[in-house]
Amino acid sequence: MKLLMILGGCIGFGIGVSFGIASESGWPSTLWRASLTAYLAGLLMRWWGRLWMKSLKQVLLEKQAAALKAEEQLLAKHS
Repeated sequence: MKLLMILGGCIGFGIGVSFGIASESGWPSTLWRASLTAYLAGLLMRWWGRLWMKSLKQVLLEKQAAALKAEEQLLAKHS
């Protein structure tokens, strides 16, 4: 999770600096906006990462339940 948050922060900082340079803002303003963008992008990536992990766990549990059900049906069929 930390890696996703750091990645989001780096991407956000890059986006903030890019927009600051594109709008020809001064460096203090560009740095301030890039820092805020890095913070928000980091939070967004953390939220998305948690949601992604929860979905992956749910899919894994559903696959395990389906495999267990198929095994039980196979055993019942041969008994």
